[in-house]
Amino acid sequence: MALSPCPEPLKVSANQVGGLDLSPLGGLASLAPAALLTAASGLQIDFDWPRDAEDPRELSEIAELRLWSLRADALHPWLPLVLERSGGQLTRHVAMLLPHGFSPTEGIRFGPESLELWITQRLFLLDHWAAAGGIECRANLGQMAAVLGYELDPGFWSVIP
Repeated sequence: MALSPCPEPLKVSANQVGGLDLSPLGGLASLAPAALLTAASGLQIDFDWPRDAEDPRELSEIAELRLWSLRADALHPWLPLVLERSGGQLTRHVAMLLPHGFSPTEGIRFGPESLELWITQRLFLLDHWAAAGGIECRANLGQMAAVLGYELDPGFWSVIP
């Protein structure tokens, strides 16, 4: 299945963040899995969050943004599958969900155990979601895991009924 990039970033205002308002994702949430993967491939989310110029925190260190992202991920578990990958959107989203550290030279570093648990759970969930929608996306799921630095064992999919 050829995936086309999402045309423009979804904007999430400070009011939407503060109110845990997921309406920016509403149009995507109503799509069937195949349509969602086509329409939202390369999805970017831009937070319009006021910050002091001297605020050194990464977005994933801001509690309000993390809470909005946790809610978005809980209600829209397909989100990591459609987020843009090469520019860091997927990595930033996962950093909103998991404990991590930041190194100026290596970037975001996830705890290996928490990343392994999250990826495994998400692979099971999204594989089931895709199959229920009549689509095959295991290669896409493998790419998602690889972007996060997780290498799937070649036999991973063979044990799933």
